[in-house]
Order: sequence, then structure tokens, then C-alpha cells
Amino acid sequence: MQQTTEKRRPASARTNTRRPPRASSGSKPWFVGGRIDLPFLLLTLLLTVMGLVMLFSASFPSANYETGDPTFYLKRQGLFALLGLAAMVVMSRMNYQKLRRYSVLLVGISLFLLLLVLVPGLGINENGATRWLGKKGVLTFQPSEIAKLAVIVFFADSISKKKNLMETFKYGIRPYLLLLAFYAVLMLLEPHLSGTILIVGTGVVLMIVGGINKKWAIGGIGAVAAVGFAYVKLVETGVISYGASRIEMWKNPFIDPLKAGYQLSQSLITIGSGGLTGVGLGKSRQKFLYLPEEHNDFIFAWIGQVFGFVGTVAVVAVLAYICLKIFADSRSAKDTLGKLICLGVFAMLFAHCFMNIGMVLKVMPVIGIPLPFFSAGGTAMLSMYLALGLVLSVHAHNEKKYRVFYDAE
Repeated sequence: MQQTTEKRRPASARTNTRRPPRASSGSKPWFVGGRIDLPFLLLTLLLTVMGLVMLFSASFPSANYETGDPTFYLKRQGLFALLGLAAMVVMSRMNYQKLRRYSVLLVGISLFLLLLVLVPGLGINENGATRWLGKKGVLTFQPSEIAKLAVIVFFADSISKKKNLMETFKYGIRPYLLLLAFYAVLMLLEPHLSGTILIVGTGVVLMIVGGINKKWAIGGIGAVAAVGFAYVKLVETGVISYGASRIEMWKNPFIDPLKAGYQLSQSLITIGSGGLTGVGLGKSRQKFLYLPEEHNDFIFAWIGQVFGFVGTVAVVAVLAYICLKIFADSRSAKDTLGKLICLGVFAMLFAHCFMNIGMVLKVMPVIGIPLPFFSAGGTAMLSMYLALGLVLSVHAHNEKKYRVFYDAE
């Protein structure tokens, strides 16, 4: 039997028609190039400088009274601002897809820290709330700020992998509601109502845009609205006593302007006295221990007195531009993970601004929430800059040359 042999072509003549395998997330570099969003970065720097100047002007009387150092809040906030800006720049250069493998770990760490806050002797109590860890007067941080980032990263990672499964109750509703309920219980025990609203609200927004069934979304929103309306009515009729004073003072703080309604009434007096253009920087009177938390939750009222209606509109306009820019980045992102990260940061930042300004203007009850870029608070500032760094990373890596998308979506 004659044996035939096939003449093999030389390697140089063979044509490889197979597509090279797409790299997995593990083989991608941690840092990838890309054009940084320079206008966004410069605007962030401008807001940071403005925030520090306003914080110092608003806080030096209370800082001098409380610590003997008029620059106490300025120095602490300046340090966290530098750390936050550096972290934002580093995060903007990172491959945000690398966060996939650490999303569960972030959730675990945040829940563990929230549990530690509730351990007697570990959690630090201020103004009737136990929300901090660390050493009082030296260095403290809020685990709830870490939880905000953890929820955004975990929900974005998990939802981006499920696609059509998000329409089912088993995969699209139940696991996320259970996790949000766990967060809510831990934070309400502190108690930390504003943080609970932010985390649960951000998670729900990501579930809705992630593709849950519209019936569940509409039903859930309707149920929350019905529960809130019923709660207010039950408080007004005296059936429920918890929160009654807060709602009553929200409706009219001037019925008890020296006690329960003092904070909100002083806020309205402060912002109302600014008129159209304000009294001018350095000429505010309410900051001299009249307006509580003038350097923190109620700094927007101080801005209204110093810079007037024009100044408050300018601040709102700049914050609105940043929110809209983040939303635009979510629309232009080429992968689901990037879209959801940007939308999560947008929801968190928008809620922060809306709730703080609404509280100061008596549109919402006083619940205690800082104004981004302006209010004092180290952990809140760091978490905000890290979140903005994630947005910058998504923006930079959307360029065709630097795209880092994977099949695992």
C-alpha cells in the first residue's frame, strides 16, 4: 500500500485565521493610560479651594471656642483634601475593571466595620449618634462612607454580569434587597438615617437601571411612598411618637425657636439675611456660635448669608454641572460596569446635594448630611474623591486606544 505524505507549508507561509483570545481581567494591567478629563479635574480643584476658604471663614469662631485653634478645621480638612485629590488622581489612572475581584471583599469589610461601631467601647458617640471608629479628638472615620463605595462597586459588578437574570425575583431582587436590609439595620442602630437613605437609595437606583422588571420597580417606589405618607400621617395624629418632634419642627421651627426648632430656625434666619448679593466674606454674624454646625451640615446657610441668592445659585449650578457630567459619562461608557459605576456615583452625589440643600431650606426635615466639597468631614471627603476617581477612570478608559472591556459582563 502506497503511503502518501502531505507536504507541509512553511510556518512563514501559513495564515493564522484564529482570533487571539480576549484577555481576562486577571491579565490586564492595574494602570492603563488614557486622556484624563481635564475640565472635570480643574473644576474639582476649584471647588476644593473654594470649599476650604469658605470652611475657614465659617468655622474659625467655633474652632477657636472648641479647641483654642481657629485653624483647626481648616488644617484637618486641608489634609484630607490633599489625600483625597491624590487618591482621585491615582484612581483615575487605574483599570476600574480590576475592582471586580474585590467587590465582595469591600462589602465584607464595610459590614464588619459597621458591626464594630455597635460594639460598646469601640464606637464613638457624638450628638447622640454612634457612627465613628478611632480615637476621639485625634483621628476618627465613618464606616458608612466606606459602605457607600462598597455598595456602588458590588452592585455594579454583580448586576453587570446577570443581564436578563435581573428581571427575575430570585436573581434581580432578593439578594440585593437582603444586602440593603442588612446595611439599613446596622446603620439605623447607630442611628444614621441620612446614610441609610443614601445607601439604600443608591442600591435601588442601580437595581432599576440594571434591568429589574418594571412592575417590581413601580411597585417598590409606590410602596415606599405609601409607607412614608402613612408614617407622616400617623405621627401627625399622635399614633406614632418617634420622630414627631422632628416633623413638627420641620413644619414650623419657630414654635420652639430656642430648643427643638433652634437649628432650623437659625438656618432660615442666616440664609434669609443674605439678600441678593450677601453681606460679604468675613462679615457673617451667625457663625459666631448662633448657627449650629455652620461649618458642617449647615454651611449652605452660611453661604447664603455671605454671598446671597447669587452665591447660592452659583454653588447649586456648579454642583449640578458636576452631577450632569457624571451622568453624561455613564451614557458614553462602553461597558455595563462603567455605566453602573458612574450612575451609582451620580445617584450618591445628587442625593447628597439635594438632601443637604433641601434640609437647609426647610424642604426636608433635618437629618444631618454634609454638602460635598464644602462641609467639614474627612471620611466623607475621601470617599467622595475616590468615587470621582472611579468616574475619571471610566472616562479615560473609554477611549478606543485604552479600552479595557472584557467578556464577563
